[in-house]
Parts: sequence; structure tokens; C-alpha cells
Amino acid sequence: MGASSRAPMILGLGSDLIDIRRIEKTIARFGDRFLDRVFTPAERQRCDRRANAAASYARRFAAKEACAKALGTGFRRGVFWRDLAVVNLPSGQPSMRLSGGALRRLEELTPAGMAARLDVSLTDEPPMAQAVVIITAVPAAPRPQRELRPELRP
Repeated sequence: MGASSRAPMILGLGSDLIDIRRIEKTIARFGDRFLDRVFTPAERQRCDRRANAAASYARRFAAKEACAKALGTGFRRGVFWRDLAVVNLPSGQPSMRLSGGALRRLEELTPAGMAARLDVSLTDEPPMAQAVVIITAVPAAPRPQRELRPELRP
């Protein structure tokens, strides 16, 4: 495999813009039914701690939409809302954790010998919230060689 075939490459790009008031109205109308359908328990816990929970939910909603677009499926082909979870790295930087159909689709997109990296940008300027998701294939880190215990060495 040549060096150019191991260079990072963008696999998908998605963006979404949503009116925070729309999320506020949906929460007021459907409450837990909506929140449980769209958000993971960890996302709900994080949003509910915020002074403006609706803006936090809106940013995450936009990130899920943007990620579904970056995967090239939208919410079809086995990709569901809760398969796309917005998580925060230890630095506080947002990222995505995929599961179920979303993870399967990501694995389909990712070339052999590469690993997928999801970069997420969230912002809001009330009444709007926005998210951008970029899926990049990067060279997979080599697996560390396991050293045999002395009693198992030839």
C-alpha cells in the first residue's frame, strides 16, 4: 500500500441548522416521549444540567442530523436517533459515539487499514443552533505486539 493511499481522506460531511424554539416547543408538547426517542440517557443528563437545556438539546439534535447526513443515509437504512450520541472528550471537545446501524454504516464507509475520526463543531446564536460533522479516514494505529510470557517462548 503506497503512502498516498494511507493519507487521511474525508469520507463524509454534514451540517444542520435548527431553531432552538422548535426544540423547546417539541419538548413542551411531547416531553419524555420525544427526549427518550432522540437522546441517550447520558445526553439527557448533560443537557438537563445546563441553564438553557433547550439550546443544549438543539445543538445535539443538529449534530445527530449532521452526522446522519455525513454517513450518507439520513435516518434510513437502520440508522436511528439514539445510534448517534454526542459525547464530550476529556478536553470538553464534542465528538460522536456511534452504535447500531450508524456504526455499521461507518464501518462500511471506512477503507481497510484505516480508522474513522469524527470531528464535531457545535454552536448556537439564539434562536438558532448549528452543528457540522466531518468523518475522516485516518491510518489505523498499528496493534501493539503482545510479548509472550517467558514460559511460552519457543
